[in-house]
Amino acid sequence: MTFRSSTFAALAAVLALASCSQAPPHRPHRGIGEGSPAFLQLLGDADKAMADGKLADAGRLLDEARGLAPESPDLWLAIARLRLRGGEHLTALEAADRALAFGPAHAPALRLRALMVRDAHGAADSLPWFEAALKADPEDPDTLADYAATLGDAGEARASLKAARALAEVASEDTRALYLQAVIAARGRQFTIARSLLGKSGMAARGVPAALLLDAAISLEEGNADSAAATLEGLVARQPANARARELLARAMFDGGRDADLVRRFGPEASLPEASPYLLMLVARAHERLGDRVAAAPLLARAYAPVRTSPVLLGLRDDLPPPTNAIRKLLWSGNPAGARAEATALRTRFPASADAAALAGDALLGAGDPRAALTVYALASEARRPWPLTRKAVWTFARHGNPAAAEMLLARQVAGETENASALTALADREAARGDWRRTVLLLDHALALGAGHDPALLALRERAARKSGDDGAGERFAALLAELRPRRLTAK
Repeated sequence: MTFRSSTFAALAAVLALASCSQAPPHRPHRGIGEGSPAFLQLLGDADKAMADGKLADAGRLLDEARGLAPESPDLWLAIARLRLRGGEHLTALEAADRALAFGPAHAPALRLRALMVRDAHGAADSLPWFEAALKADPEDPDTLADYAATLGDAGEARASLKAARALAEVASEDTRALYLQAVIAARGRQFTIARSLLGKSGMAARGVPAALLLDAAISLEEGNADSAAATLEGLVARQPANARARELLARAMFDGGRDADLVRRFGPEASLPEASPYLLMLVARAHERLGDRVAAAPLLARAYAPVRTSPVLLGLRDDLPPPTNAIRKLLWSGNPAGARAEATALRTRFPASADAAALAGDALLGAGDPRAALTVYALASEARRPWPLTRKAVWTFARHGNPAAAEMLLARQVAGETENASALTALADREAARGDWRRTVLLLDHALALGAGHDPALLALRERAARKSGDDGAGERFAALLAELRPRRLTAK
């Protein structure tokens, strides 16, 4: 069997990496950055201090600037950026809103607000904010780049290409225009064009992580597994927490016939409860090719088991922040009260951090307090709503008596993140439970188009939906695909 679909799924996610979800660099805006020389100097010095990681110094300088021009949108934009850099996501929202209150047409503040909306509500909801920013400044390269990337995330390929070309027109030296077009070409499976555009951008050669991931995915599609693996090994060394890069590296090792290396490197990760079915399948197939069917059997059984519906306690990792590992360690040791206390202390130290709130929600859920977990999950989602956070909130709502809220959250996630195959499949599963087979088919077919065809649970549900819809021909096709994926034997001969 092949694993082509996983590569395509990675390609579908690469474009999101092109846009910066953190604070944008400070750029004095045409026609708005007025102020005394002393005020402008303070803003410039604060920006440099932020760039150097001296956040306390930047805060002091901005306090001085606030004394000179308390109603400057540039000032409040800088404060918002500082708060984001310091992990104060919730108060950064307030500062961004104050920037817009003092300058409703302030393009950099509109762009930052667009990025915030995208993080919290998804690509589709952020597009009007990007469009407002472009109306205020049609030729701003950063806004055009983020707009093009966000359109791609929203599934608007033609509009994304148009925005990328507009970026090339207003900033011919900006390599992001070529990179964005490379991603669009790769998504359209035009890999030769994508390779050419990526090479011209020079971003992979400069070591930009998103470009390296795209380079590796194209190499896999071109049949050059060794080149892909070399690129991904360097990327994973730099970003050990990048799950997408790790899985793509495992795929490159498998395609390159490096079964022993694959088992040695990813076998421990496959033993963790949170290991994805795809990684389990790769490691199991590597064991099979090494002749060890005994080791392969339990991994295959886990890979093709029904979709897990309840949360699992995630494993400890060296690359995780210390607070995350501390809470996980307490939960693993059977000390939920200690985990809850640790999470409470973390939130006391960082009350405006969405990350701290999300981690506290995990601890509260693990401690058996779903109501309190949902409260802090909701707080975290005001600033950031990644799919893992939504998935946990959906499970908690559904498990504790509010299935309507669970379905609403899933629907919002799919509307805001149209390229998320996992969210599409989760919503399809709920639609199937309600008997809405037409909607189930639409959602699953979109997930399949994104490259989720390696998921046996998805194929099984798609077969069932076809038969329930009276389409026996499609049912037979999906049954055949499922049979091709399923191992013929799960035990050693």
